[in-house]
Order: sequence, then C-alpha cells, then structure tokens
Amino acid sequence: MQKSSQAVKETRIFKYKEDRWPVFIILMLSFVDIALYFIIESTVFLFVYYLLMIIPKGVICAWNHHHQHLFTFRHNALNRGLEFFYALHTGVTTNLWRLHHVLGHHVNFLDQKIDESRWQRKDGAQMGVLEYTIKVALTAYPRGYAVGKHFPKQLKPFLIYIGPTFLAVGLLVWFKPVAGIFLFALPMLTSLLFTAYVTYDHHTGLSTENEFEASYNNLSTIFNYLTGNLGYHTAHHYRQGVHWSKLPALHATIADKIPEHLYQRSLFTHR
Repeated sequence: MQKSSQAVKETRIFKYKEDRWPVFIILMLSFVDIALYFIIESTVFLFVYYLLMIIPKGVICAWNHHHQHLFTFRHNALNRGLEFFYALHTGVTTNLWRLHHVLGHHVNFLDQKIDESRWQRKDGAQMGVLEYTIKVALTAYPRGYAVGKHFPKQLKPFLIYIGPTFLAVGLLVWFKPVAGIFLFALPMLTSLLFTAYVTYDHHTGLSTENEFEASYNNLSTIFNYLTGNLGYHTAHHYRQGVHWSKLPALHATIADKIPEHLYQRSLFTHR
C-alpha cells in the first residue's frame, strides 16, 4: 500500500514515471555547471570541461526534444523551470522546438519546399551535412517564430521566456566572462549546431510521400538508451504524441511497413 501511495504521488508531478531519472541527471549536470561557475577560475579547466561536455550536452538535446513533444510535468511552472535549464544546455528555449519541430517539421517533413528542417536546396539538390547543419541551426529561431504566427497560444510562451533566458546568460557572461562563455554561452551554440548535425541522418535523401519510407531508424540499444528511443524515428513520426518510453512497442506494430534499408543497428550514423 505504501509503494502504491508513493507511485501516485510521483505521477502527480511527472506525467510518466520514466522521466524521473533523465530529469534528475540533467538537473544534476546543471547544478555542476552552476557550481563550477562560482568555484573554478582556471581557463584551461573550463575549456577542457567544455570539450568533454559537448557530447553529453548534445545528448540532452534529445531529451529537450521529447519534452517539447510531451511536457514532462503536470504543472506548467515546473515545465518552464525545466525548460530554462534545458536552454542552458541546448540553446533551445521554451517552445522553440514545439513551434519549429512539433508544429513545423512533423507536419511538413514530406514536403521539402516547406519543411522547417529541409535537406533539399531550392533546386531540389541534396545539401551536404555541413550546409544542412549551418542552415538549420541559423534558421531555427526565425522559422520557429514564423510557425508561431499561425499558433499564437504556442508562440506566446516562446516570446515571454526567450528574453529572460538570454538575459540570464548575458548576466552570467558579464559577471564572469570566461566561466560564463565556457559553461553556458558556448555550449548553447555548440548544442544547437550539434542538434542540427545529428538530424541530418533522420530523413536526408528520402524523397517520398510514404511516411513509412521517409525516416531512417537506428535500433542500437545504446543509441536508444542515450536518446530516449529516438532511433525509432518512423514510429515517432507516425504518432508524434506518443511518449518516448512507448516507441519500441509502437515500432513493433509498424515494423513490417518499413523497408530494410532504412534500418541501422550501430551506434554511429549511416553517413
């Protein structure tokens, strides 16, 4: 009875109990960053720490992505607080991916003329990974805002929280420039570029109107453990509102519709 009561209390905070550990780890990394900001003065240490955290903070981008699809907490105040820390790691503020990705890319990914993460140039040619990475990263905020014009209720939180978030980062850099840059400002930029870079492998080269043939899938256990089952990408597009923990089961129901060449089972990309 006591365990059952505890479970009820937990679900009153989290929509899905599977989010507890990812959120705890991410918030602990935020605590480490803040502690280092006040404690460490060594430029070399901060630079090495920044380099070592490029991949871990890049992985956090996947969890920010999941949160933008399906908010983690039942209470908006907790979601807004979590988004602030996500922004410090990923460079993506409240509702940006909800606009650019959920209401943009997921609706338009089969049409390269309007896809917010389009991999084709205007002439139909395929972009290289570097061109794609830079264009998607640089246009993330403008394209997100453009989508938001059609969804004012979703645009409002984006506009409300973008200012305070960047103001906070600006103050952190102003008070302690070296620490502020290596712990917050630079990781935000790097993670935004990292996010664009890894999404190149999701759909590039798959020009089709069939949603089951438009995404690559990575079945690596390690990859999906780190990214919250983001490798089940066709299933994610098939039912984007499904919680990340349910994607393997959803994938099993549509696996026979996905061509074999769209499967990958290694940790590394298909490039």
